[in-house]
Amino acid sequence: MTRPERPVPPPLEGDDRLITAVITAGFLVALVVLLIVRGSLPAADRWWIWVAAFGTVLGLFGLVYVPYLKRSRARTAERRRAAREAAGYHSATDITVKDITATDITATDITATDIKGTDVADRDLGAADLAATDAKTSDITQAPPR
Repeated sequence: MTRPERPVPPPLEGDDRLITAVITAGFLVALVVLLIVRGSLPAADRWWIWVAAFGTVLGLFGLVYVPYLKRSRARTAERRRAAREAAGYHSATDITVKDITATDITATDITATDIKGTDVADRDLGAADLAATDAKTSDITQAPPR
């Protein structure tokens, strides 16, 4: 008996600045503690000071850069939305009639090769040929994994 699948919940959205600030504060505290006990640290373990310093610097950079990045992404999304609306799109999933007619493929449009990869002599495939082609799908071999 299979378990019924539950719908996937939406991803949680965290406060980027708060998360970055807390982690940066943790690195800063570690840096201060390591600088205080620096004299009692063996020479081989003094590299931890640089880890804490680098973490602090990266955290400060993140506090400045993350808001800039979010504003930039919001501006780009707004420009794309405006361009889609100007082109006749109404949402991210809508397409125009012009797009459908340009990409619509019927059974008579299919020429070239059949499923096995042999030439069909550039003839149009009819419905009977398509049904026969569907029956050959078990003949398809996949490339070995790399």
